[in-house]
Amino acid sequence: MDLTLTDEQRLIVDTVRAFVEKELYPHEDEVERLDEVPPELAGQIRAKAIAAGLYAANMPADLGGGGLDAVSLVLVERELGRASYALQMLVERPSNILQGCNPDQRDRYLLPAIRGERHDCVAMTEPGSGSDIRSMSTTAARDGDDYLINGTKHFISHADVADFIILFAATGTETTASGPKKKITAFLVDKDAPGLTVTRGSNCVSNRGYHQCELSFADCRIPAANLLGEEGHGFDLMGQWLGATRLTVASTSIGRARRVLDAVTEWAATRQQFGQPVGRFQGVGFQLADRATELEAAELLALRAAAKCDEGTMTDADAAMAKLYASEMLGRMTDTAVQVFGGMGLMSAFPAERWWRDARVERIWDGTSEIQRHIIARSLLRPYGA
Repeated sequence: MDLTLTDEQRLIVDTVRAFVEKELYPHEDEVERLDEVPPELAGQIRAKAIAAGLYAANMPADLGGGGLDAVSLVLVERELGRASYALQMLVERPSNILQGCNPDQRDRYLLPAIRGERHDCVAMTEPGSGSDIRSMSTTAARDGDDYLINGTKHFISHADVADFIILFAATGTETTASGPKKKITAFLVDKDAPGLTVTRGSNCVSNRGYHQCELSFADCRIPAANLLGEEGHGFDLMGQWLGATRLTVASTSIGRARRVLDAVTEWAATRQQFGQPVGRFQGVGFQLADRATELEAAELLALRAAAKCDEGTMTDADAAMAKLYASEMLGRMTDTAVQVFGGMGLMSAFPAERWWRDARVERIWDGTSEIQRHIIARSLLRPYGA
């Protein structure tokens, strides 16, 4: 497999990295202090991203998106991942699942999202169900030409700034080999739908300015025309469009780790103790060597999975391996950075403390490390009938 970047891919990397360093880095401290991105600043960054041709890079070119292949998208996500989530997510990549919209829904949701006129969020997780999607208790019941939705979702990223929600809800039960299971269906729910309340969740240690929210549905009425896909086939949509999110987490983790390694290596090369740079001591230098090796391995895993995705051969295990290893590598990288920076690594005026906190969530969202290991183990055992 040839992983040499094409001229176009090198240009993409250079363009995105320059945008991140010029337009995002300067605002990180302000966002950290305010725990929000001021609306005016958010609008400016979105406008600049659109003008630079960086917006909706994951969407097909014939719909107005960037039309990038999976490998190029990994490179984009890697470079955006260098910056804080609250800022890099303003260079929006609308949810891939919106490509499942019918023609009418495309005009109302997908195309405005690609143009930057509307913003989406995805709502699956509930207080009583995280990775176990089938146990969700939010329901959607048909009522004439509408659906009535009842239930609660939480940990819904950036729902406070979204214009509409891609909602997954139970719409009945079905009989399976392992017993009755809930049928899961996807819907498009406008933020101003009657019966929907969106509130900020608890303060989070990771990713200040990028908020987790709670959604409460109390006889929330939406038109049946907002059914996304077919009733009871929400899992089909997840499998078709959401698997790539694990590659996104892997890629952003790699980008952040590269930034951290550069910073801690410069420190180790210039910080003098006992008459020499601290990086010369094996206790420090060997840690850097291990982290650098792990970073390269994580990037190869992500690029390999992306290349297989472009070929149509990527498996769930391929994406799970990339997400698992890259997110855990980032945790080790940021922990090493704090250790090497010493006391300064824990000071809020120094970025290592922020990188350390922000890294922790990567092993949880979009499927915990334990879920990724389960996916990988299952793929190993399945050929033997286990």
